[in-house]
Amino acid sequence: MSITRVYIGLLLIFLSACAGVGSKKFTVNGKITGRTASKIYLEEVPMATMQRVLVDSVTPDQDGSFTLQAKAEEETIFNVRVEKQDYPAASLVNDAASISLSLFYNPANLDFPDRYEVTGSPLSKSLQAYMLDFNKKLEQVFVLGKQLDSLQQVPVVLKSTLDEVQAKRTLLIQSVQQTTDSTLKGNTNPAFSMLVLGYYQNMAGNPTIGLPAYSMDQVKSVVKNLSDKNPKHKGLEAISIMIATQPKASQGLVGQTAPEFSLPDPNGKLISLSSFRGRYVLVDFWASWCKPCRMENPTVVAAYAQFKNRNFTVLGVSLDQPDGKDDWMNAVMKDRLTWTQVSDLQFWNSPVVPLYNIQGIPYNVLVDPNGKVVAESLRGEQLAATLEQVLPK
Repeated sequence: MSITRVYIGLLLIFLSACAGVGSKKFTVNGKITGRTASKIYLEEVPMATMQRVLVDSVTPDQDGSFTLQAKAEEETIFNVRVEKQDYPAASLVNDAASISLSLFYNPANLDFPDRYEVTGSPLSKSLQAYMLDFNKKLEQVFVLGKQLDSLQQVPVVLKSTLDEVQAKRTLLIQSVQQTTDSTLKGNTNPAFSMLVLGYYQNMAGNPTIGLPAYSMDQVKSVVKNLSDKNPKHKGLEAISIMIATQPKASQGLVGQTAPEFSLPDPNGKLISLSSFRGRYVLVDFWASWCKPCRMENPTVVAAYAQFKNRNFTVLGVSLDQPDGKDDWMNAVMKDRLTWTQVSDLQFWNSPVVPLYNIQGIPYNVLVDPNGKVVAESLRGEQLAATLEQVLPK
């Protein structure tokens, strides 16, 4: 796990904690069209860490209208979630006391709104525009990456063809960087800017995308600029103190014996890490609510299928919430995670979090047959490449 992602995780956790207490009321007046819903949820969520905190829930009226409320001392990020879907329908900034939100669903796809409209909140509109542009370009980057992989499997292919596809991909990546740079420079709101930075950094941690992360010095610069422009912001003040006093990052767990733990499987049976001795095991920390985890799951599924006959298996450790067993089980089935799964459903209060110094998920450690950690934070193509190198033939 890179020091930059660790810092970002810590910073946004702290920012959320500081921003979540106060007396200023925030109201979302909404309407959902194109589908029915038994519940609409409002969550306070620092997106880079995905540590959602439920603050309100309502049953919409017959015409789809609903009102959600929260309290926050400072501006922060809120997600509106329909039912218990994996991903939020909209993300908002409480830069106004009252915001109007319209969610439009296409009956052919009830998992995501076809679009949403927000009024009364300039920062929420800016956030929507940034994320739409970001996601559209990254989707194109991903498609071009797959195209490159396919072309490289062709016995005879013109170098000019490969260069053309690579050039398009590089330009898109540069465009994402430039858009993020200009967005951060053009906005002084702490909650908005830290969310944009955290969202970018989280996606930059995926090797299959190839998006370069901001360095620690660049992160410090962003925080300093925000602090200079928001000298009375309590969250930023705490973050600045954290950066100034934060010790150097540890060397990680590689080379050490993997800390032992025992957690229940879905049937309540305790499963110990030591029970996997004699095999290589990828201890995969994830959660059903974590979008980057769900995006990474197909990579783990592919690696399991490729290497399970080479003395290799996976142990899934979920950080789902106390009321999240159904979400956990649904995600396991939907993502086709056929290996052993365990969870105490204690969210970030699970004892494995400090035991493995988990600052964000997805996170994993590869443990050898003797119980030693031989690698950690394996994502994207790096997972299969490491397994090919480490596992017995």
